[in-house]
Amino acid sequence: MTSTLTISHLTKAFGGVKALSDVSLAVEPGERVALLGHNGAGKSTLMKVILGLIAPDGGEISVCGAAPGKARSKVAYLPENAAFHSALTGLEQITYYMRLRGEAASGAMELLDRVGLGHAAKRRIGTYSKGMRQRVGLAQALIGHPRLLVLDEPTSGLDPVSRRDFYELLDGLAADGASILLSSHALTEVEARTDRLLILSGGRMVAEGSLPELRREAALPVSMQITALNGYDTDIMAALPDAIRLNGGLHLSCTQEDKLATLARISAMQEKVADLEVIPPSLEDIYSHFSRRDGQ
Repeated sequence: MTSTLTISHLTKAFGGVKALSDVSLAVEPGERVALLGHNGAGKSTLMKVILGLIAPDGGEISVCGAAPGKARSKVAYLPENAAFHSALTGLEQITYYMRLRGEAASGAMELLDRVGLGHAAKRRIGTYSKGMRQRVGLAQALIGHPRLLVLDEPTSGLDPVSRRDFYELLDGLAADGASILLSSHALTEVEARTDRLLILSGGRMVAEGSLPELRREAALPVSMQITALNGYDTDIMAALPDAIRLNGGLHLSCTQEDKLATLARISAMQEKVADLEVIPPSLEDIYSHFSRRDGQ
């Protein structure tokens, strides 16, 4: 399988300040990849290089089998704050973009329906909320069935229901073979709706992999919340001396390596336990771990 996006040892500096340093990554067809990083980590610079807006200082990059900017008909981009002509209706704006792309304008209404704007297609964009304008941007990004979607904070301004619908749309696009690279600070969203995570820090790629892979690499402790049956909390604490009382229950942390052994000890006391909740490290915990490791 040929990767939709391949980057090898990419570097970029501005006035002697390294924005990207030896960055390598690949995005496969049908893959949803989240690009994470603090402000100034290099995410925007990386996206601009991918789109062909700025040239790298070194390294190699292939976008849909071509140099950046040479396969624009196959690449779509949605910025964090999409801006459109306020006097045009949503339908007029998407029709205009479709004509620019050489696509049949008759498909404009279908695109607006896909992003949940069919009901407002003939209203002026100046009357749209920020979330509605963001959906116009998403409709524009979908023109021409792109092979690679580069999305910068794509759910900015969307309400919870619209965010759910947005990710369901991305799921469908990925199932059809589109590659998706999205940048987001909404870690709880991307934790559940992406296949792989890339963490940039100080212009370097400090971590890469699926959430389970990053959990194993970070080796952060696992938390367990134990609810004891009436009167048995003292017995459980005696058997688990590291447990503490917290929020009406017993809280315990252990290493990844000790997780199964700890669960076995709790299971042996099942007649004294009413409930058990195992809480693995969240993406926020993992992100903080790798960022701190890099000194950020």
